[in-house]
Amino acid sequence: MMASSLTVVGALWALLSFLSAAASCTSFFMPYWLYGSQMGKPVSFSTFRRCTYPAQADEKNLVMVEECGRYASFSAIPSLSWQICTLVIGIGCALLLLVSLAAVLGCCIGDLISRMTGRFQGAIQFIGGLLISSGCALYPLGWNSPEIQQACGNASSQFQLGNIGESW
Repeated sequence: MMASSLTVVGALWALLSFLSAAASCTSFFMPYWLYGSQMGKPVSFSTFRRCTYPAQADEKNLVMVEECGRYASFSAIPSLSWQICTLVIGIGCALLLLVSLAAVLGCCIGDLISRMTGRFQGAIQFIGGLLISSGCALYPLGWNSPEIQQACGNASSQFQLGNIGESW
């Protein structure tokens, strides 16, 4: 039997922490937060990624590039609120991942997590969750950007999606 510094409740906390951190990080990196259509093609967005976007084919024509990717630079993210969301949610995910990995190590290594370090990790985990929640609350502030309005038929504004839907 492996030595552990965690009780059964602590081991359950470690497992749930790891699962929630993995789910948070996965959803952060997936570009399927919003979905709609533009020029007859399905498009989707997240804070720093998008799938299917218009590109200049020649001087007169736009074509839809059907691939997913990040914006070319941080400043290319369509709105200031989405730039803030990217930072806030990214930091929150990093904190959750750090705490969950330390908790999982606590299941395997004796005397790694004391009562005091457990409380500290809980506080860090709370801050990470608060950051992710704050980022999700700020996300709709960017729905009035021209890029989103193109996919929504110019019907979107802050907290009003128009002809586009939420994926999460």
